[in-house]
Amino acid sequence: MSIAISGSIAFDTIMVFEGRFADHILPDQVQMLNVAFLAPTMRQEFGGCAANIAYGLRLLNTDVLVLGALGSDGEAYLSRLKSLGIDTSAIVEKPDCYTAQAFITTDLADNQITAFHPGAMNHAHESQLEGRSPRLGIVSPNGRDAMVQHAQAFSDRGVPFVFDPGQAMPVFSGEELRQLIRSATWLTVNEYEAEMLCRKTGLALSDLCESLQPHPLGGVIATLGAQGADIHTRGRAPTRVEAMPIGQAVDPTGCGDAFRAGLLYGLSAQMSLQRAVCIAAVMGGIKIQSRGGQNHVVTETQVLEMVSKHYPFA
Repeated sequence: MSIAISGSIAFDTIMVFEGRFADHILPDQVQMLNVAFLAPTMRQEFGGCAANIAYGLRLLNTDVLVLGALGSDGEAYLSRLKSLGIDTSAIVEKPDCYTAQAFITTDLADNQITAFHPGAMNHAHESQLEGRSPRLGIVSPNGRDAMVQHAQAFSDRGVPFVFDPGQAMPVFSGEELRQLIRSATWLTVNEYEAEMLCRKTGLALSDLCESLQPHPLGGVIATLGAQGADIHTRGRAPTRVEAMPIGQAVDPTGCGDAFRAGLLYGLSAQMSLQRAVCIAAVMGGIKIQSRGGQNHVVTETQVLEMVSKHYPFA
C-alpha cells in the first residue's frame, strides 16, 4: 500500500542573486519596499511539494500516490512522474489553465524569495482518494480546498498523516489551522513557519504537539536549516537532531521536501520518530548538494548507510 501525497505539482523557475538580500533591504523602509535583484543565472526545474516528496520516496524504493493537479502544459511532467514509477492515477488534468509555477530567487546565504502562480493547483481538490486506503499520508502546500478535503479524507479513513502547512499557511485562519492540526498525527514546519504558526494559532509548539492525534510515534518536527531539526513529543523536552555534515551547499530549493520524504519513509516503516528524522536529515543533506528539487540521486541502501555513519545513536 502506498503513501498518499497531497501537494503542489509545479514548474520552478529558479534565479540566483549573487549577493545577500539583507544587504539591500532597509528594515526601517519596508513599508515602501521597492527592490530589484540582478539574477544572471536562471533555470527551470520540475518542482512542487508533492512531486518533490514523491521523487524522494521513489529514491527510497517506496510506492507513492500523488493527489494534485496539472494544467495544459503538464503533459511532459505527467510522463516524467510515470517514468519514475509514481502512481499518477489520481492527478487531475485541467486544460484551461497552466500548471502551477514558482518563481524563486535565491541569494548566496540560501535565503529565498518566491512568487507563486497556483494555476491548476486551485483544482487539486478534484483529485480524490476514492476507494484507496494508503497506509500513510501527508498534506503539504496545495490548493486550499484540497488541503482541507484531503486532510478530512485521511481522517475519515483512519490514515495517520503529516500536516505540512508551509507556504499555504497564510490562506488559513488560526482556528482553521488548529482544526487541521487536531486531525493530524505529525506536524512539520521550518523555523520561520513555526513562529508564524504559533502567532496565528496563539499556541506554543508544545501545545500544538498536545493537539495532535494520539500516536506512539506522533510529534512536531521543526527544521532549523544548518542547525538540524527539533523533535517535540508529548510531555517531553525537545530533542535536537543535528544536520548531516556536507561538503558544499549548492541549492536549498526542495530541501524541505527531501527532508519530508525521508521522514515519511521512516514513519511508514514504523521506525522511531528520532530515526525517521535522522533519515530525513540525510535526505535533506543529500539534496542541498545538487541543484533543483528532483536532480539528486541516491539509493535506499546508501541512505541507510549514511544514517548509520552520522547518527549511530538512532
